[in-house]
Amino acid sequence: MSRIGKLPVNLPGGVTVTIDGNTVTVKGPKGTLSRTLRPEISVEQRDGKLFVLRSSEERMDRSLHGLSRTLVANMVEGVTNGFSKTLEIVGVGYRPALQGKKLVLSLGYSHPIEIDPPAGIEFTIEERANRIQVKGIDKQLVGDVAAEIRFKRPPEPYKGKGVKYQGEVIRRKVGKAGGKKK
Repeated sequence: MSRIGKLPVNLPGGVTVTIDGNTVTVKGPKGTLSRTLRPEISVEQRDGKLFVLRSSEERMDRSLHGLSRTLVANMVEGVTNGFSKTLEIVGVGYRPALQGKKLVLSLGYSHPIEIDPPAGIEFTIEERANRIQVKGIDKQLVGDVAAEIRFKRPPEPYKGKGVKYQGEVIRRKVGKAGGKKK
């Protein structure tokens, strides 16, 4: 049996779950999330906990079991605490700015890059540190938006300039050996 799939998902106070067939809707203090699971997977609510069950021991059902439990657990975590990803901008003249809710990036191109946040996503900026924080209740959407921002100017291996995740290690290259000949 799946070690992750068999773990129950604890429901904190203030979180309500509605199960309608294969659709699971989670409401909490930060918002509402809904997801339709595969027909091989079912969800039951007992004693303030959610249990994710599979219909058989087939390979596909076993592989979906842990995934579905993690998706449901992430929905519960998102509506209670939310998720965030932090990006760092490294480079002379590279800077982020907010215009209303829109993120405007100066990344060394001839034009500024404007990114409109999708519904449920919020940007915050630490000015002195050149850090952008992407916040939201949907873990997948937060990661997608952060990856989209990073894609605008990925870090390069020679000087490390660009947009990177906080804590990301950039493997550096040496560069040219320069005029030494023997």
